[in-house]
Amino acid sequence: MTPRVLLAHFSTLLLVAGIGTAQAQPTALNDMVEIPAGAFTMGSDQGPPDERPAHRITLPAYRIDRYPITNAQFAEFLNAVGTFNAKGERLFDFDDPDARIHRAGDKWVADKGYGRHPMVEVSWAGGRDYCAWRGKRLPTEAEWERAARGADGRRYPWGNTPPDRSRAQYAARYNETAPVDVFPAGASQYGVLDMAGNAWEWVSSAYRPYPYDAKDGREDLIAGPVRGTRGGGHDSPAEEITTTQRGRYLSRNPASGHHNIGFRCAR
Repeated sequence: MTPRVLLAHFSTLLLVAGIGTAQAQPTALNDMVEIPAGAFTMGSDQGPPDERPAHRITLPAYRIDRYPITNAQFAEFLNAVGTFNAKGERLFDFDDPDARIHRAGDKWVADKGYGRHPMVEVSWAGGRDYCAWRGKRLPTEAEWERAARGADGRRYPWGNTPPDRSRAQYAARYNETAPVDVFPAGASQYGVLDMAGNAWEWVSSAYRPYPYDAKDGREDLIAGPVRGTRGGGHDSPAEEITTTQRGRYLSRNPASGHHNIGFRCAR
């Protein structure tokens, strides 16, 4: 399926759900990065069981958001769409004390000081619907890993050097997220930022064993199965912010939001 056909497929699904599309705003946080076509090694034979086996995947070229979606960006979506879609799927846990977007009069706004932080408490359907509203889609698990790992199989987005506080937000206190654009030293080979720590990220793929196969049903976009999450969160230890980590111990009911899960989009 070509990228153009994929986009049409995802847009059709959202129209069925009653969600319109919006034009992306011309801000730096909406930048996308081109990931070239090619093969890479997905997974690891040295990591946890759900990362095995390491296997070769070939992907066509695609684009992915340079940054995760922020609270300010998601507030725009809530003002246009609301907290539930036409199917009754919950998009955002607005009533959870860990949410950082709240009502101010008749508008949803990011809490003071949190506008550029990664948004959390978004359900998987909320991430799916937001991306379609922007004319995009959630990245597949393979696309996410390729963008983070590069063509050289690096352990962290920036390389194989162990993490430090100049590269990522990790091993921090509960709810201690950071702005998405303050770790330029943590950029991946392709210039994608914040792919280690700060907030885990929903992907389109259902959480299924490897090898990854996009044709085995794991890319079915109907809400239901547990979905993949990648990258680690602000409260993750260093060993959980690698490019191959899949979050097997993470609490991630896809119908609900979580204090440490956000997302980014692809096209």
